[in-house]
Amino acid sequence: MIFDVTPIYALPVSAIYLALWFRVSAVRGANNISFGDGGNTELLRRIRQHGNCAEWSAFVLILMILAEGMGTPPVWLHASGVLLLIGRIAHPFGLVAGNAGHPLRYVGNGTNLLAAVNTMICIAIHVLGF
Repeated sequence: MIFDVTPIYALPVSAIYLALWFRVSAVRGANNISFGDGGNTELLRRIRQHGNCAEWSAFVLILMILAEGMGTPPVWLHASGVLLLIGRIAHPFGLVAGNAGHPLRYVGNGTNLLAAVNTMICIAIHVLGF
């Protein structure tokens, strides 16, 4: 089976993941912190930005691969892919200290949740034979 849609979104999301990883590594190197956050709040923030990207990206991309493999129409896959990409771009800017209600944090988590639910519904439709 050839996957045509999911890789379109996997590539830029992977680039975001790597950019966030480099940001973690830069602070680690500059502060000689080999693991954990060493009490450095900037490092902790960057670790969570990267971690959130890893958690949501893997989850949604796996769901997209499953949905695509089951024959989900491309429009639904693109909807999830665009939502995932928006979420991955917005979330790091919304994850700031002292403002748990930052609008971009809501955009990031909300769009990723919608992407996951969309693909879960697509998979359920196939599994239940609708």
